[in-house]
Amino acid sequence: MQEWNDVYFVSSNRHKYLEAKEILSSFGIKLGFFQVSLLEIQSDSLLEIAKAKALDAFAKCKKPIIIEDDALVIPSLGGFPGPYSSYVFDTIGNKGVVDLVKENRAAKFYATISYCDKTTKSVLFEGITLGKIAKKISGKGWGYDPIFIPRGKTKTYAQIPDKNTVSHRYRALAKFASWFVRTQK
Repeated sequence: MQEWNDVYFVSSNRHKYLEAKEILSSFGIKLGFFQVSLLEIQSDSLLEIAKAKALDAFAKCKKPIIIEDDALVIPSLGGFPGPYSSYVFDTIGNKGVVDLVKENRAAKFYATISYCDKTTKSVLFEGITLGKIAKKISGKGWGYDPIFIPRGKTKTYAQIPDKNTVSHRYRALAKFASWFVRTQK
């Protein structure tokens, strides 16, 4: 049986790893961290990006891995920034996104977890959280956390203490954890 501590989160983003580690620990899964920059293909498909990243991550780590790719989708902006969320954050940031969104502030946050090991090309798990874009930046979180308000909440991810139980990342990781624990028996 494979040891659970042999699963590595491969990313250049330590914030994502720390959240994933906390979430997966609640399922009894120990998660290591392999910090490296990964191949970032250009695609309109979050699933295709996640598959490519997972294969690159496994090639670099040589151990069972998971990667995460996410997308903030704003329907009133035609789905922008979507799979280009990281680039948009790096270029216009939260203020730029808040300034772009006018009346219809509805948004969706997607997370795709991709698992890869020596016997598996890639297994994908998706989580979605519906919500809206805040009218102003609120809180000290990282990434889009200070501007995304999940449905049913009045505060941003950056302001709520239970983010790791309602987030898109949690939903995707919970699906992965259920599958992983079941397949490791």
